[in-house]
Amino acid sequence: MQIANFLCLIWVLNIVLYRPIRNMLLERKGKVSGLENDVNFFSESVKEKDAAFYEGIKTARVNGLKQKGAMIQEAENEEKKVIARINEKAQADIADVRSKIAKDAEAVKEQLLKQVDTFANEIGEKILGRAV
Repeated sequence: MQIANFLCLIWVLNIVLYRPIRNMLLERKGKVSGLENDVNFFSESVKEKDAAFYEGIKTARVNGLKQKGAMIQEAENEEKKVIARINEKAQADIADVRSKIAKDAEAVKEQLLKQVDTFANEIGEKILGRAV
């Protein structure tokens, strides 16, 4: 009788207590396993996105350096063109100034040649002390 009572108690406890607890533990284990899978999936996703982000930054940096080099080259070419134009203008201005100076020097020379006789007479009078 005690054995039957014990077996009956085990059967009732199994149905009422042990099975629900085992089912809850299995559900919890399934949830934890699912959460671990989600964590692993999101961790891999983050790693992939992080790698893609750094690759994008690297590509952008390379493109930026190429554009910077192209802009510097373009600026240097423009600088050379501006300097060449300034040099041409300066050479033209120098040539104009030289021709103007040559004309002025020629005009002064002609005026002095016209006055040479007058200056010679005045110098001769001052040296000799009498009119020549």
